[in-house]
Amino acid sequence: MSVSTFLIANKLLTGSSAVEQLDAELTRLKVNNPLIVTDAILLKSGTVDLALAHIGGRRYGIYDQVQPEPEISLVEDCTRAFREGGHDGLIGLGGGSAIDIAKGVSAFAGHDGTLDELFGVDQVSRKGPVLIAIPTTAGTGSEVTNVAIFSDKNAQLKKGIVSNYLLPDVALVSPVMTRTCPRNVTAASGVDALVHAIEAYLSINRSPITDAIALGAIKLIARALPKAYANPDDLVAREDMATASLMAGMAFGNAGVGAVHALAYPLGGRFKIAHGVSNALLLPYVMRWNKLACTERLRDVAQAMGVNIVGLSDSQAADASVDAMAELCAAVDIPNGLRAFNIPEDALASMAEEASNIDRLMRNNPRKFTAADIEAIYRAAW
Repeated sequence: MSVSTFLIANKLLTGSSAVEQLDAELTRLKVNNPLIVTDAILLKSGTVDLALAHIGGRRYGIYDQVQPEPEISLVEDCTRAFREGGHDGLIGLGGGSAIDIAKGVSAFAGHDGTLDELFGVDQVSRKGPVLIAIPTTAGTGSEVTNVAIFSDKNAQLKKGIVSNYLLPDVALVSPVMTRTCPRNVTAASGVDALVHAIEAYLSINRSPITDAIALGAIKLIARALPKAYANPDDLVAREDMATASLMAGMAFGNAGVGAVHALAYPLGGRFKIAHGVSNALLLPYVMRWNKLACTERLRDVAQAMGVNIVGLSDSQAADASVDAMAELCAAVDIPNGLRAFNIPEDALASMAEEASNIDRLMRNNPRKFTAADIEAIYRAAW
């Protein structure tokens, strides 16, 4: 009999007023001088101020140098700021990039060796400083996962730290914090959450718990993402997306993601395409290849996305799920085709070789892909 585990942040607080609990959580966790890890845009927009209003008069510092697709050097830079400021806790406030940087600092701040020693699975030897995650996008699910992903500029690769010590102590998930999220980020991060949920549902490491959460997330995203994209002030849609992103994170944080993410990594590592957009570009094409190994499950995905599957065979319903994904991406103006991002055709073969070696992700996929299969997918998506 197999045994499955289910890991999430130590404590989840959700809803419009969740961020108002920041002071109480800092007090409970005995944090007196946190470092807020964020980006300059969120600082300028006033989003950071929404959290500072509930920091309880304690000392704090702000590190606002986070960039999209963050490079490894930012973890080292932020760790210096953490140490020099005498901070005793971290607040990752932003999208997945900010939260991942905060996770990286939490792992590295108490480590005696180099940052490179922490990359891989279970290389972090002990719990780091208190970590609170406050997402401002609905997509990455980083607030409830044990993974932090960074770009290696020199190697043009994505590298990850995977450790249960990265699970945040608290996640404060509020739709109010996503209100200033630009429409294009709302779209890309929303599709990213959809990919998380779908890949978790198809993963060979799935469980009845992750299945239920993943399907619930898919239903919410299919309904709420177009509304949140069309009207950024629709707080009901925003809350549905924040909840869906959280659920998708809980699902893939335990079941894992697969080939869509593996194929997306070279797009971010080499061409700096935003992670959510990379996933969106590849999702329909990878799912068509996966169909042979998971037809019945794709039928479930179609139903969760609102497709009327009455009278359809499993194969037809599976095809309808892929069409529904493509239609949702088009509805939120995700560009179609790798060539729209000036990716040269002669790069596809080497990208395929790189993606085929991302075993941590590819081994979760329901269908086994060769490098030739992956190149064919890239060419179809090109």
